[in-house]
Amino acid sequence: MSEDLYRTVTDYARSTPAWVHDFAEIGTDAGLLVFGVLFVVAWWRVRPADGRAVAIAALAPVATAFGYVVSETLKSLVTEERPCRAVVGAAASIAECPPYGDWSFPSNHAAIAGASAMALALAWRVIAWLTMPLAVVMAFSRVFVGVHYPHDVAAGVVLGALAVVLFVRLLTGPTQRLVETMRLSGSGAARWLAGPGPDVDLAAAVPRQRTRSRGRRAAPRRTGGRRRVS
Repeated sequence: MSEDLYRTVTDYARSTPAWVHDFAEIGTDAGLLVFGVLFVVAWWRVRPADGRAVAIAALAPVATAFGYVVSETLKSLVTEERPCRAVVGAAASIAECPPYGDWSFPSNHAAIAGASAMALALAWRVIAWLTMPLAVVMAFSRVFVGVHYPHDVAAGVVLGALAVVLFVRLLTGPTQRLVETMRLSGSGAARWLAGPGPDVDLAAAVPRQRTRSRGRRAAPRRTGGRRRVS
């Protein structure tokens, strides 16, 4: 069934204009660049937030790299041949067929796309409307240009997303403690990376505490029926 769907997609791809071919070939890499920019924006916007939010934003690109490692490890174990060589009667691939030994299942590009979309959704929920569809389009483009089966990209997206969820869940606590430590550090670079955190008016809080303390010390007390100020 995956082979039939692969033939259908690649036959249609060959009937499209040349500019569509070019767009599909560069689309995946361009999408990865978009994700990279969004990682930076997501981190920057949460710098004034609490340590947990900063920790998740900082973990997003690292978790994406973890998703890629998981995908590449599975790829080396499955060793599925690329459809551009294995599927008989299919249209010639738009992209150059990768060399033998660069296996097909799962798609690393799709895994990175799925991981990036999920990591950004965890760090910046409102951006999910952009990242999730972008990941699907990027994954489909790998079938469109003829270098992956549909099940390769579907597995890649799911695998990358699940790897990110697991990674972030396990490491958010330790990373949050690291962020809070960096915020108290004497290093300006460490404090800049961790962000200022929520605004706390310490200057106003300290005088109020001192005023209350002085008020308690100045309170009159009775001694022998007379008021005496100590």
